Amino acid sequence: MNDNINSNSKQPAYNSQSSTDAFQRLLDIMDRLRVECPWDKKQTIESLRHLTIEEVFELSQAIVDEDYQDVKKELGDIIMHIVFYSRIAEDRKLFTIDDVINGICEKLIIRHPHVFGDTSVKSAEEVADNWEKIKLTKEHNRSVLGGVPNALPELVKAYRMQEKAAGVGFDWEKRDDVWDKVEEEISELKYEIENEGSKERLTEEFGDLMFALVNYSRFIKVNPMDALEVANKKFRNRFTFVEEKAREMGKSLVDMSLDEMNELWEMAKKN
Repeated sequence: MNDNINSNSKQPAYNSQSSTDAFQRLLDIMDRLRVECPWDKKQTIESLRHLTIEEVFELSQAIVDEDYQDVKKELGDIIMHIVFYSRIAEDRKLFTIDDVINGICEKLIIRHPHVFGDTSVKSAEEVADNWEKIKLTKEHNRSVLGGVPNALPELVKAYRMQEKAAGVGFDWEKRDDVWDKVEEEISELKYEIENEGSKERLTEEFGDLMFALVNYSRFIKVNPMDALEVANKKFRNRFTFVEEKAREMGKSLVDMSLDEMNELWEMAKKN
């Protein structure tokens, strides 16, 4: 594996011997597993896909929980998957782990001309804007939205599409205008509800409202996925409190009135 970024004097060599040794140890272990372990020998790029998705969600949960020992563990699992995919690909003569690492190194260099070149930037926002322009010019991407996978969860997909469009200048100029759009979408959804609109119209208008809210989240610098997870966590904690209090009272939620549950809910909000 080539330890240098490349010959450019602005791009220093990577000399962490301990990291190199640790990574080589993982490569050696994976080589042995592919030869000696029946399960590892059987795996394919396709068979690993759903397991990798699961690992990413586990990492996400560890980050949300601020469990950094678990974050460390989950990062290890993901690195192992990267090495596993690359080892399988090498067996099939598709690419190697060196190709993977050198590929991302080159991408990072190209997308950071303010570090490895002569471009000047004043903010993280300018960096993000430059990325999209670089993708279209130097990396010859055919579409600004081409890098947004259709398989992404819908909320993430909306956020990423808006970010990418904004990166080439297609964006609202003022935050207040975005909020006006949110209120417009609320009115349109309310109109369809009051006039008993079809399921298709209600779905469309509700989607437009969510899309507008995601847009607004960017302007107030709130990640909508994080915000929704905070709301999910808050609801889970409060509802669990209601369940526990009901059990302490010797009752089941199914036997309680809504007023009784709301009373416990108010207690949970103060807890």
